[in-house]
Amino acid sequence: MSTGLDLSVATANIQAAPIKAPTPSANEMAAKKAAKEFESVFISEFMGQMFEGISTDGEFGGGEGEAMFRPLLLDEYSKQLTAQGGFGLSQAVTRQLLQTQESRNVRAKSQN
Repeated sequence: MSTGLDLSVATANIQAAPIKAPTPSANEMAAKKAAKEFESVFISEFMGQMFEGISTDGEFGGGEGEAMFRPLLLDEYSKQLTAQGGFGLSQAVTRQLLQTQESRNVRAKSQN
C-alpha cells in the first residue's frame, strides 16, 4: 500500500537541520559573570572568618609572610570553589539580576 509520499526526503531534511539551543544574550552573560564574582567574594569573606582564629605563629606557622599572603590564598580558594559550583549562590543572584532588569525594562516601556 503506497501513499505516494516520499518520507525519506522529509526525514533527511529534518536530520540535516539540528535544533540549536538559544544562545544567552549579552545581558545574561554579564549577569552570570557578576553573580560568579559576587559568589567568589562571598566565599572569600566566609573563609576569611574561618581562618581568622588560626595563628600564623608557632613552630609550623608562616609568621608575617603567611599573614600577608593569606588573603591572596583565600581569594584563589574562593575562585576555585566558585568554578567547581560554589555554594549555589550565583544561580540565585543571576536569576534575581535578570528579574530586576526585566522588570525595569517593562516599567521603562510602559512609561513611554
